[in-house]
Amino acid sequence: MKKLPKILVLNGPNLNMLGEREADIYGQFKLRDVENFCKKTGKVLGLQVDCRQSNHEGELVTWIQKSRGTYSGIVINAGAYTHTSVAILDALKIAGLPVVEVHISNVYARERFRHVSFISTIAIGVMAGFGLDGYAYAIQALADRMKQFNRK
Repeated sequence: MKKLPKILVLNGPNLNMLGEREADIYGQFKLRDVENFCKKTGKVLGLQVDCRQSNHEGELVTWIQKSRGTYSGIVINAGAYTHTSVAILDALKIAGLPVVEVHISNVYARERFRHVSFISTIAIGVMAGFGLDGYAYAIQALADRMKQFNRK
């Protein structure tokens, strides 16, 4: 049986509180709904999806560093670390994998500090404001990128 390509879906701080925080911004779904949705999307696209969440920057950095050689791409919603973490940016550079940045809300329609993203400087794309669907779009983008490079 052929081994399916794997992608890593990372969620940062406070995303474990989905469904309990600011429903007008983040919706009613919970983190487990995000993870189930990502795994189902991956299955349809012929991908294994590994979902993880942490409120700790160092843990996210460690997972990103360990992704080399194991995963074919990363989908990341780094939450507030998007706007502050050079460490996560550096780890993503070290991993050398295609990255798609995701935000449930449209960060460009919110506070000015949310308009700055360290991650977007190395991401192949950014999905912002599409709610749960943004994760599916990100996974689809990675699947398309993998097909593109496998054709060459």
